[in-house]
Amino acid sequence: MAPLITVDRLCMSFDGKPALKDISFTIGEGEIVGIIGRSGAGKTVLMHLIRGVEQPPTSGKVIYHVAVCDTCDNIEVSSMAGQPCRACKGTLHLQHVDLWDEKNESMKRRIMHRTSIMFQRTFALYGNDRVIENVLRALDDIDYPEDKSINRAADLLDQVRLSHRMMHIARDLSGGEKQRVVLARQLAKEPFLLFADEPTGTLDPETGRLVHDMLKEAAAREKMGMVVTSHFSTVIEDVASRAILLSEGQIVEIGTPKKVIRRFMADLRDNEKFSAAQIGQKLLVARDVIKRYLSVDRGMVRAVNGVTFEVGEKEIFGVIGKSGAGKTTLSRIIAGIIEPTSGEMNIRIGDDWVDMTKPGIDERGRAKVYIGLLHQEYDLYPHRTVLDNLTDAIGLEFPKELAVRKAVITLKMAGFTEEKSREVLDRYPAQLSEGERHRVALAQVLIREPRIVILDEPTGTMDPITKVDVKHSILHSREDMEMTFIVVSHDMDFVKDICDRLALMRGGKIVEMGLTKEVLSGLTEEERTIMYAPGPEEPAPGTAESAPGTGEFGPTPGE
Repeated sequence: MAPLITVDRLCMSFDGKPALKDISFTIGEGEIVGIIGRSGAGKTVLMHLIRGVEQPPTSGKVIYHVAVCDTCDNIEVSSMAGQPCRACKGTLHLQHVDLWDEKNESMKRRIMHRTSIMFQRTFALYGNDRVIENVLRALDDIDYPEDKSINRAADLLDQVRLSHRMMHIARDLSGGEKQRVVLARQLAKEPFLLFADEPTGTLDPETGRLVHDMLKEAAAREKMGMVVTSHFSTVIEDVASRAILLSEGQIVEIGTPKKVIRRFMADLRDNEKFSAAQIGQKLLVARDVIKRYLSVDRGMVRAVNGVTFEVGEKEIFGVIGKSGAGKTTLSRIIAGIIEPTSGEMNIRIGDDWVDMTKPGIDERGRAKVYIGLLHQEYDLYPHRTVLDNLTDAIGLEFPKELAVRKAVITLKMAGFTEEKSREVLDRYPAQLSEGERHRVALAQVLIREPRIVILDEPTGTMDPITKVDVKHSILHSREDMEMTFIVVSHDMDFVKDICDRLALMRGGKIVEMGLTKEVLSGLTEEERTIMYAPGPEEPAPGTAESAPGTGEFGPTPGE
């Protein structure tokens, strides 16, 4: 296998603190390399340096071995040196380009033109355009012949198995469908190297596996190399041919995916025990909640279709179901972000019941301040420090000393150690890993001291070890601060470990509700396949242990 990239003694520091330490490895032509590690291990920083974006490394080199056409701007992989250029028929010459050498700025731009990226937690689409128009825009960016672009766009949508969605508006697609449109757009650029940064972290396991298969198929079909970063072992196992384990900015293992994942999972410990929670009085009562809306493509959509349930004080109540079941819409109704078409959403504030479906300062406005929501597409203020994001950026005005104390306590609740909490206070979001940003966003919700916390896909960007930390944080928050949680998730292992009761949604309805173990044991085979993603040596579906607490409520699901 001819070499494509050599990473040589790469180091990176931010404000004097090392993020990468003496990183060296090679990537071959057409090779799929997976980079795995905990949140904050340096995965995204390393990918950015290999791509040639953000700021240059503190020291070290990223060398691309390429075949360069001296007649036009085309660049190919090194094994094509000596062959005719496919763009102009000139001759391709071998060249070794140090990507971060200032003298190579022009060559760097040419190389970057032949690489593409799939970002984490963002779909980077033109939301109001049709699917095929999104792909056509990507072809236009590379000056693809206009008379051939329609057929090429249709071919790309065939490859990602979205021909049946080509006329849909992009914003109306599911998360998995959006990610496949992103893949089609990136393939339109005909890259010799694709970067996939946590490409399926927020997708349900079945959809994730579908995207993984398409990534592998695209790499084989296009003879394209790939760098995939993730802290999910299934991503690396499904996609990569070789894996690298990063820990605290250093390479601790390089080898087969199974060998590297075994080393990664060796640090996973979950030994802390929690007593069964005593669920209190009713805190939330939903009656026959309905939400309908009109879609250009699908007509009348019944996102939530007659939902009835109750949640008690200190309960951790889970809402599960396939993508499109209505989980996120329901969570936004509970939070008061959107109004239902009909029904009631009653929340007890003190001794009074407030109906969240009614606007006004004495109704929904009174209750919203006591409800925290961490949604899938969370955002932080990019030009404010973590401390500012947690305090004055959300209207909490404290003296500096108290602000720091409160911020550290809350960051610890969100899964940081005390040392790491103090370390990140003065950093900006861009200086954190995605998993660290996710935990800061969770802390931003918790610092308001809400009575009800709604977590919409809370573990999408968390590595297994951090996921355990956050699970413990939630259980401690329930015990120590008497918080109530509503968890919307497709992560069945997480809800199995943390939820007292579950509501299973299908087609906008709650079709089953009860103790966690009972609901999980009643999943259909299709739901088990879609929502379970067993990792190495993890139990198979249907073997859930008893829930951490026992609820007293058992209302009849809405029809």
